Order: sequence, then structure tokens, then C-alpha cells
Amino acid sequence: MTTPISNLPRRMPGWAKVLSAIVLVLVVLFAGLRLSLVPGLKDLFGTETQDRSGPALLKSVQDISRYEAASGNFQVVVDLEKDAKLLPDAIRGTRTLYVGAGTVDAFVDLGRVDEADVRVDGDRTSATLRLPHAALGEPALDPERSYAVSKQRGLLDRLGDLFSDNPNGEQAVQKLAARHIADAAKDSELKERAENNTTAMLRGLLHSLGFEEVRVVYGP
Repeated sequence: MTTPISNLPRRMPGWAKVLSAIVLVLVVLFAGLRLSLVPGLKDLFGTETQDRSGPALLKSVQDISRYEAASGNFQVVVDLEKDAKLLPDAIRGTRTLYVGAGTVDAFVDLGRVDEADVRVDGDRTSATLRLPHAALGEPALDPERSYAVSKQRGLLDRLGDLFSDNPNGEQAVQKLAARHIADAAKDSELKERAENNTTAMLRGLLHSLGFEEVRVVYGP
């Protein structure tokens, strides 16, 4: 017994399979959104967060010889947009508006001072100290005060987040915010303030030890 060719099942074309997969994903996303809007079902299908982290391990200890003399608080608004050349923003593209807040410390490295940089007169009433110029530390973003104001993503970017290990990652805007804060710190008076505070600290310390005249100079 033979089966007519017209009655044999036909294979689904490749484009139809891709279209069916996209429709299925959209249906699942839509169904999840609808379920989250129904009272009672949100708690039923909600997630529970558990911290299973292990204890922190001390890897190394370093001696710090620098005097933290000043600290500046900065805030910057980052507007980062990434577009695809041949696709509209609704399909492919991201734009993130991010508020970054952080601090930058200014310090004087006292560990670089040697015996030749300290001069004391014979009766120990006058001292001259030569110190390196103040430097700036790395900017430290405050997670409590930094946040994303808005995020706009195209359809392909939203679908890509479903299969990404780090969905909605903010590393790019965080790095950009840190860079802008570092630039702002360079243009500020932080290093000058740090040198003035270091001078005041050393003068107060040496005056308490009996020195009447204390001179602090900064150089390379």
C-alpha cells in the first residue's frame, strides 16, 4: 500500500521556525507580565533571594604610609547612547541615563620622604621638610547614591538580556561616570587643599614637640 505524495506531511520552512520561536518568546513574556499584574499570582510565582556567599578571605596586607589629607564628593549625570547603523532604535540600540556619585581622595605620600628631605637646626627649634606633591586616588562610586534614571533598549537588546549572564549591566556607564569624576577632581582644588592640610598637621605636630619654626615645601 502506497501513500500519495500529496498526503505526506511537509516540513516547516526555516523562516517559519524562526518566526514561531520569536512569537513563542513574546507570548511567554506577555504572559509573565499579565500574571504579575494579577493580585495574588505575583507572590505565588515571585522569586526569593538568599545570600549563600562564603566568608570573606584576607588575601594580603599592605602598609600605608600616605596621609589622606582631603576628600572630594562629586556627582555626574551620564547620558550614554549606543545606536546600530542600519537599524532603528526601537529594534537595536540602548540609551541609559545614569547618576553617578562618588568620592576622590587626595593624599601626600610620606613614605617617599627620606633623611635628606628633613633638616633640623642644631638647637632643634627650626625644621624644614620637603614633601612630594599631593596626588589623587582612584574615584570610588557610592552604590547608595548612584542609580539609573532611565533605560531605553531596542527589541533585540531586550531579547538578548534574556540569554545574557549579566542582564541590564551598567558597567559601561559606571566606568564613564568614574572617568568624569576623576577629570573633575583634577580640575578641582583637591590637591592644593591636601597640601595645605598636610602642612597644618605637620606644623601642629612639630610645634607640640618644641619646634618654634616649621617650614614645609613641596616638590618632585
